[in-house]
Amino acid sequence: MNAIRAVAQTGLRAALLFRVLTMAKSFEGSSPIGSKTLNRMGLHRWRVRTAAKMASWRRSRLAKHVPANYREQFLQNGFIIIQNVLPEGEFAELKQSLSSRAWPAREMTQGDTITRRTAINQDLLDEAPPLRRFLGQKWLKSLFRYVASYEKEPLLYIQSISKKPAGEADPQTVMHSDTFHPSMKAWYFLNEVKAGEGAFTYVRGSHRLTPERLAWEHAKAQILPEHGDKMSRRGSFRIEPEELASIGLPEPEELACPANTLVIADTYGFHGRGPSGPDLNRVEIWAYCRRNPFLPYLGADFFSLPLFRARRMDWLWSVRDRFPKAFRQPWRKVGNKKLPIVASSAPQT
Repeated sequence: MNAIRAVAQTGLRAALLFRVLTMAKSFEGSSPIGSKTLNRMGLHRWRVRTAAKMASWRRSRLAKHVPANYREQFLQNGFIIIQNVLPEGEFAELKQSLSSRAWPAREMTQGDTITRRTAINQDLLDEAPPLRRFLGQKWLKSLFRYVASYEKEPLLYIQSISKKPAGEADPQTVMHSDTFHPSMKAWYFLNEVKAGEGAFTYVRGSHRLTPERLAWEHAKAQILPEHGDKMSRRGSFRIEPEELASIGLPEPEELACPANTLVIADTYGFHGRGPSGPDLNRVEIWAYCRRNPFLPYLGADFFSLPLFRARRMDWLWSVRDRFPKAFRQPWRKVGNKKLPIVASSAPQT
């Protein structure tokens, strides 16, 4: 029995050590990722630096598919912003197809903010052809892949954000980095989002791994998991306003966006949701792509195959529902809901 126990313990240690070479990010639990000793020796610093180098290499392979002006915008700022993405008539048709009926939805509450999502699955694509046409455009896929640094289909949702009458502060309003490595999120705004109305907020240039940022990451990793806020302990580092200047970064900037505007960002950069009043009504097509940052290739993603990519959302929800504790499932079913999309389209310039 002792021999069996020893073998089992050795296997567990090996499995936990292997997590260092994955996108696992939490500093909680018994994983080496949260080891003070290893992080003092430079484990987290190595993971951050290696992941950044790998992403840069993959992006260099994908850059030929992206116009130079978008590449320059991304390299300078950490995001790409495009207004008037669709002609006025096509944009109106897209909004009409999404607002004409109620869709299956789930909600998550964080502080005083409610995020509602409808998965863009095969059923929704079949019933909303304008959405399928929009998401199938080659130039859009190329931008997603370039920022994500992978030839991988993102997860896609229709997302709306609103306020509760009362509650604690929304943790997404604190500037943060999603994880230790480059990753992609995108927002295609179906309603206008003004400054002061929960606008996407970003610290320009914070996607770059400078010596100052790397030193900050190294210091931060050594105080976790015993200290720091819950989200930072889980690997999504928060940063205070006064810390930004100390590592050579500007103040956060709210990106006020007319409807029909697309924003694609590297969420290793510091970002968050801007302040808002009680009438917050953000509605957007939301895309998300994160993958093991240490893979030395671009594609080979099973779930991106045409047969599976539109069905992933249903499978993902099913697994989360089946194992809620393992996945910390915060999303509850709320039935079919209509999208609060403003009818009038954005003026074209």
